[in-house]
Amino acid sequence: MTAATEPARPRRSDATRAAILQAARDRFAAEGYERATIRAIAADARIDPSMVMRYYGNKEGLFAAAAEFDLRLPDLTAVPPGRLGEVLIRHFLDRWEGDETLAALLRAASTNPGAADRMRTIFADQITAAVAAFGTDPATAARRAGLVAAQTLGLAFTRYIVQLPPMVAMTPEELIAWVAPTLQRYLTGLPEN
Repeated sequence: MTAATEPARPRRSDATRAAILQAARDRFAAEGYERATIRAIAADARIDPSMVMRYYGNKEGLFAAAAEFDLRLPDLTAVPPGRLGEVLIRHFLDRWEGDETLAALLRAASTNPGAADRMRTIFADQITAAVAAFGTDPATAARRAGLVAAQTLGLAFTRYIVQLPPMVAMTPEELIAWVAPTLQRYLTGLPEN
């Protein structure tokens, strides 16, 4: 093979960045923002702590990079209008149950302004786009998305962070039955003027 036909090898710095991000995600999920340290993350990634600082500047920069993710919201335009709340809360519960990064971000957002800003951006941008896509009144899309975010973040906080016993005891199906009608109203209910 010639140099022009050989597959490109990942640069060493790309592998280092990937190792740091994976270690950071794992550490932030396990310990939260405040307790996770650059030293521990570097040890998990098997690199010198100065490399973490070189690539990400500080702990907040590392967290913001590690918290980059897509909520992977379903295409609400393909959902029957009467099932929007159910589909959305089911999706969120699946995401919260299967991805500790969201819990780490929520934990950090409660004490760190940078993490709170990141959480606001993720939820505001992605939920507003999803709500706007299914044809709601553009004048109320941001407000409806904010209500959906408040409901889902409140549920996540009480179930996964505070671990309020009644919230933890409920099965996902029970939570869907309770929360879906509220989300449905937020998504499709007509505001009173």
